[in-house]
Amino acid sequence: MKNILILIVFAAVFLHFYPQPAVTTWYEEKKEAMLEMFSDATDTKVRLKADRVFKDIEPKFNQFRPSEIKRVEQITSSRKAIVSYYNEYCANKRDTKLYAKNQALVCQTMSKYSSFF
Repeated sequence: MKNILILIVFAAVFLHFYPQPAVTTWYEEKKEAMLEMFSDATDTKVRLKADRVFKDIEPKFNQFRPSEIKRVEQITSSRKAIVSYYNEYCANKRDTKLYAKNQALVCQTMSKYSSFF
């Protein structure tokens, strides 16, 4: 038991002072997987349903082109897609597949539900 403890301490000290890219990459992957697993296990299920944003925008589709409607369908296909779009395009980046006015409408609708992300 003492030898195992010495080995663990030695490995920790070695990796601290001489980081290895392969080990660091493996560690980050495993850490991300564990965090996601814990997040799923402790989820309260009080989350945004992906179709909620789409249903809120749907009555205003008369001002959207057909290609823009398809883009909104892509954006609202999943909760991860909504969060990704919100973080990327609703923070001042321009989405070239939507008119500025329609993008503002989509972002405004998403911001209503941002606490559920």
